[in-house]
Order: sequence, then C-alpha cells, then structure tokens
Amino acid sequence: MATHQAANEELKASSLFDVSHVTAVVTGGATGIGLMITQALVSNGAKVYITGRRTEVLEQTKKTYSTGPGSIHVLPGDVSSKDEAIRLAKEVGENEPNGIQLLVNNAGIARDDETKFSSVGEPDMSDAQAISDHFLQTKPEQWAETLQTNVAGPYYMSVAFLPLLAKGGKVTPGYTSQIVNVSSISGAMKGSSMGQPIYATSKAALTHLSRMLATLCKDVKVRVNVIAPGLFPSEMTTGKSDEGNKSKIEKKMSNPAGRPGHDTDMAATVTGWSR
Repeated sequence: MATHQAANEELKASSLFDVSHVTAVVTGGATGIGLMITQALVSNGAKVYITGRRTEVLEQTKKTYSTGPGSIHVLPGDVSSKDEAIRLAKEVGENEPNGIQLLVNNAGIARDDETKFSSVGEPDMSDAQAISDHFLQTKPEQWAETLQTNVAGPYYMSVAFLPLLAKGGKVTPGYTSQIVNVSSISGAMKGSSMGQPIYATSKAALTHLSRMLATLCKDVKVRVNVIAPGLFPSEMTTGKSDEGNKSKIEKKMSNPAGRPGHDTDMAATVTGWSR
C-alpha cells in the first residue's frame, strides 16, 4: 500500500497568486478598478507602475497603498495620446532593461452625460420621436474623446509596450508576458446600456481590439486577454472617491449576486491571470 503523500505547496493560494516575478504597468491605476488591480498585484509581490493624468492622485495612492511586499511607482501621463504612450514606454524601458511582464489597459472614460438614464431619465421607448430626441443629445466630440481614450489609447499603449513585454516574457522560464484590457459588460449588452451608447460602443470595440491584438502578438509570445466587469465602485460609476481614492456603491443590485463588484473579485481575477 502506497504511503507517499503528494506535495501541494504549488497549489496553495500563496503560490497560486504569487506575482513577485512580475513588473506591471496599470493605466488608471490610482482609482476604481485600476486601484483594485494595483493593490492586488502589490499585495502579492509585483512591482507596479501606475499611470494617470492627475499626479496628486497617483502620489496619494502610492502613499496609501505602498504596504508591500511589492512596490508602487508613479508614472504621470495621458494614455489616450500616441506620443504619450511612446514616451511612457521609453521611460519604463529605461528603468526596466529586462522588460515587463504585464500591461493592464484599464484607464477609461464615459461621456454620455446628456443621455444617461440615471442622470436625465429614460425616454418613452414606445415613441420613436422621443427616442430620437433623447439620443440626438450626444455630441460628436463626446464620441471622439471616448473612442480616443477607450479604444485608441489601449491600442497605442499595447503597441508601444510590445517590445518591453516580449523582452520581459523571457525572464522567468515557463511564463510569458501579457496584456489585460479592461472592457465592460456594457460592450456585450444589446440594450441601451442605461442610456450610454458611446461608452458601450467603445467597450465593444475594445473587446474586439483585444481579439485582434491576441492574434497580432502570438508569434512574439505575448498573450492578450480581456475582462468585462459589471458594476464596480469607481469615480466613473459614483462620481467621486474618498481620501483613499476609493468609491462606494450603497444601493442593492438586481444582478444574481445582489451587489456590485468587490475589490476581492477583481483581485482574484487579475492576479490569477498575471502569472
């Protein structure tokens, strides 16, 4: 009779979620879902560069959440800009000669202010003129700005950082680098997305861009994945954040879980993929 017991060390949570070999860049990493991702990576050993337009918010996140064992590094910049994406990649490359293992394209905006049902109400959906009048309130510049940030931004960041990702994928045997794009459930819903056609369209585009990038990057061994969260607390969904750059959603949800997403939901998803 066999008495040998299998060793399960590598299956323990401390091993499964160990990302101490990972250097990551998280766009919009100081608030909302981006902050959840930053916290998860840092708490499990990763070195994380966080980008954003507001330097003071980035610094506050670094001050508040630099609790180890990983580390947070501030990288101010506008990721919706091609030139800025190139600059950010160059700056990270100067600091990380061996490349990086993870790029999280999380930064995003929603500009459907004149049509969002929670803000201005819902039109009579049985009245064609009412529907037309409501959704004609969107402005061309809102479409342009949203698509630039939510679609072109991740595209340029992914392409600009690709050499660093390919290089970083050779550091740890058995692991390859990857890009994780944060889309939204809105990009997969057929309805009006609560009066946010611009945002929903941009996220549908990001999901398809992720498919294209996955094929584009396969021969250089860089994986591309996309996550499509439901409602999570963020500045986008609540309009504000507290002194710790956190947001809260108090209302009860109609989804099966009966609640919005938690930090732990996002943390488990991203750290599990980051290995």
